[in-house]
Amino acid sequence: MTRYQQLAMHLAQRIEQGLYRHGEKLPSVRSLSLEHGVSISTVQQAYHVLEEKQLITPQPRSGYFVTPRKATPPVPRLTRPVQRPVEITQWESVLDLLDTRLEPNMMQLGSGMPNLTQPTLKPMWKILSRQAQRQATELLGYDNLYGVVALREQIARLAIDSGCQLSVEDIVITTGCHEALSVSIRAVCEPGDIIAVESPSFHGIMQTLRGFGIRAIEIPTDAVTGISLEALELAFEQWPIKAVMVVPNCNNPLGFIMPEARKRALLTLAQRFDVAIIEDDVYGELAWDYPRPATLKSMDLDGRVLLCSSFSKTIAPGLRTGWVAPGRYRDRVLHMKYIATGSSNTLAQHALAEFIRQGHYQPHLRRMRQFYQRNYSSFSCWVRHYFPCGICVSRPQGGFMMWVELPEAFDAVRLNRELRDSHIQIAVGSLFSASGKYRNCLRLSFAITLDDRVEQALAKVGEAVERAIAACAGEHSPQSMQHEILLAK
Repeated sequence: MTRYQQLAMHLAQRIEQGLYRHGEKLPSVRSLSLEHGVSISTVQQAYHVLEEKQLITPQPRSGYFVTPRKATPPVPRLTRPVQRPVEITQWESVLDLLDTRLEPNMMQLGSGMPNLTQPTLKPMWKILSRQAQRQATELLGYDNLYGVVALREQIARLAIDSGCQLSVEDIVITTGCHEALSVSIRAVCEPGDIIAVESPSFHGIMQTLRGFGIRAIEIPTDAVTGISLEALELAFEQWPIKAVMVVPNCNNPLGFIMPEARKRALLTLAQRFDVAIIEDDVYGELAWDYPRPATLKSMDLDGRVLLCSSFSKTIAPGLRTGWVAPGRYRDRVLHMKYIATGSSNTLAQHALAEFIRQGHYQPHLRRMRQFYQRNYSSFSCWVRHYFPCGICVSRPQGGFMMWVELPEAFDAVRLNRELRDSHIQIAVGSLFSASGKYRNCLRLSFAITLDDRVEQALAKVGEAVERAIAACAGEHSPQSMQHEILLAK
């Protein structure tokens, strides 16, 4: 990134944070040059970038002013799913989303793929290369069912940041977080059982439950504070729920971090009804504020929390290395892992252990947190600018996901089909519901490197949304309804 681009990003963040208010005059070119120790031409280029992004407006002989913009959209309201156990659907839509991941020239605005272009990943390539040159036979052989000891030692050390005191024996390595969640579900449930889930919830969870013949009961979830404990308590009283599955830190797709007091209340509620908690912490390390938030597992005194995570979002998904700390369900989890995959990728485990041991992991995490937070600042500006009024947008506190709620009559499934012709992919909201709710919502990802192509893609999405909302309004106007009544007669 050039100096003028860095300055432009810095000024854009100040505007986003409200340090420069809408309509306010910006510092002169000369004063910014002195403040940041750059040339006048660098400041002029930075201002030109902000002008192209319509963040500032030049006024002859007066200078530059912050462009008046739309008000920040409100956060989505507390969700209202069907509060009874349901059979899970949406597999075809999930498959469609997965099929587009490798399509050439497809702009992935809804993918869960982290950014893999950062220079802090270079040591991983070197470690993998050195391991290949060693040609050590143990790297190609089976490891034990628990996983490589060196990696489990490093994970136990890392877990201290989240408040957990774990030993090597407490940890089982899995093939990604997806397997960690899968074996945890099978360890505590049988076909026909019921699990309580946040709503909306990660589509991978939904399809895992579907595959095991387990029903889900969706619990209303707040975009700021997380799962409704009141609704969950009512569900516990009405239904024989075996477990509750939550993503309390940097939630996917809403992005919230559950307040610590509510985490403790959730744990107390689970203890009262003797229910297991499956905690997905795959995004927890990507919280933008440090220290990172505590896990439910760190507050667990009786081993009922199965903590699941992986390096798929923090380093790279292709390594397919995750882990679970299953507490009292350890033996059952080991059996489920054995019948599912047996031992995990030995080469990747050794590489990850070395990457962490050499001190590369924490600098990489710091860089990724800063990268995603900066991206969110620009990305949210574009969403506010290009999307029509009347939307609600989540306020993520970490990770790289954003949830957008559109008017009730809107159909994001139809929008996605339309955008495919423009080589743009979004994640439709119905993927994140057991019963196919949230067709008026979409999940966007700001993990990709932001450039003009991404901004243009978002502009196209905003235009398509505006057209669709206008069409919905036309279909539901009094004139169109009267016309439908006459036709019916």
